[in-house]
Order: sequence, then structure tokens, then C-alpha cells
Amino acid sequence: MKIIPAIDLLDGQAVRLQKGDYEKKTIYNHNPLDEARKFKTAGFSHIHIVDLNGAKSGQFENLPIIKNIISELGLSVQTGGGVRSLEDIQLLIDAGLSGVICSSMAVKKPNEWMEVVKQYPEKMILGLDLKDGKMAYGGWLETSDEPVEHFLNPMIEVGLQTVLSTDISRDGMLSGPNVKMYNDLQKRFPQLNWIASGGVAGLDDLVTLQSHKLFGVVVGKAYYEGHIRLDEMAGLNR
Repeated sequence: MKIIPAIDLLDGQAVRLQKGDYEKKTIYNHNPLDEARKFKTAGFSHIHIVDLNGAKSGQFENLPIIKNIISELGLSVQTGGGVRSLEDIQLLIDAGLSGVICSSMAVKKPNEWMEVVKQYPEKMILGLDLKDGKMAYGGWLETSDEPVEHFLNPMIEVGLQTVLSTDISRDGMLSGPNVKMYNDLQKRFPQLNWIASGGVAGLDDLVTLQSHKLFGVVVGKAYYEGHIRLDEMAGLNR
């Protein structure tokens, strides 16, 4: 299982939100490059970055910071937040991103999303964020009533490989990941690589997810709040 350290960017700072609420943020580092350097030093080569400004505005306000992290540290970065069109995706790929996470675009522009999945199947990551059992998008401010099967199956047919799924009710809450949800998703869609996000509270949660053979897990607040050390995370990284 891949352990993927996370940096959430808001107004140029490394922050975390509680349940996606922009009014409930904690600033962890005023210099995100320094935060990314800690991950590099610990032995991680791939990290997860969310542009929270972009998720609301649709503009890649923090892209210069992400490009600096890639160029100065040589880290592989998957990113999401603000991706709305084919042009957006091309811009990010040209900027050196190894993975682009989309949720809103997949819902609002399904034809364009399907085309880009066909073109870059190894780089496209679907952001399947669930809020009270419904798919959420647009910075978690909107939800869809469409069944998950209707949403995913056409994407799988054109080559979708990886899905990052967040249970929003657990994001930033340190209440433990929704293992039942991930098990269910893996059983229903075994051909996909599932990356868990949200709720990890400590090392035991990572061990549990690893035992259920998740492809990967994003770790944010548990690390920032001191519930798990970087060396512990690195020890489980595959």
C-alpha cells in the first residue's frame, strides 16, 4: 500500500480543513516547500497536494508553489482542486504533475472527462468524494444523486485506473477511516486502484487499511497533529 503524505494549500499556506469547511482551517506551515522537504527527507517520493483556492474558484492560484516543489525537490505530485476542463488538465500535465485528480469535471463535463481518461489513463485520478452516501464535488459544496455504478462503469470502460475516495464526514476528524466503505467499493469495482482519504487517526489505521489491500492512502491531519510519525508512515510505504 502506498502511503501518500498530503499538503492542502490555501492562500499559499499549508492548512487542513475540518469536513471541508473553509471557515474551519488550521495553518500548519506558512511555507509549503519546507513541509514538502520534510517528506522528501523521510524518504517519500510521491505526495498529494490539494489547491483549496482552486477548488472554489477554478483558478490554479497555488500552481507556482506546486511547480517549485516538483522542480526543487524532485517529488512526484498528484494534485486536485479547480480542474474544470481539458485545458486545465493539459496545463497541469505540462507543469509536471504526475497525477491529476478530478471530481467536478467528471460530473459536469463527462464527455471531456472521458476523452482525457482515454488520453492519459495513467495520470487521471477520479476524486470520488462521498457526503452522506452521495457524490460531492465543487469543493464539496454540491452533491449528485446519481448512483455510483452509473458514474463509474463508463469510465472503467474507457480506461480509468485509479480512484481517490474520501468520506467527507471523517475528513480532518481523526475518527478512523471508513473501512467498510472502502471494502465495499473494492468488492464492487475490483479493477480499480482505490486510494483512501479521510479519517486516518494513527498507525493502527494504516495497518488496518493495508490488511484490506488498499492501493494507497492519503495521510494529512494525523501527521500534522502528531498522531503518527513520518518514519512510521515511511515504514509501511510500498
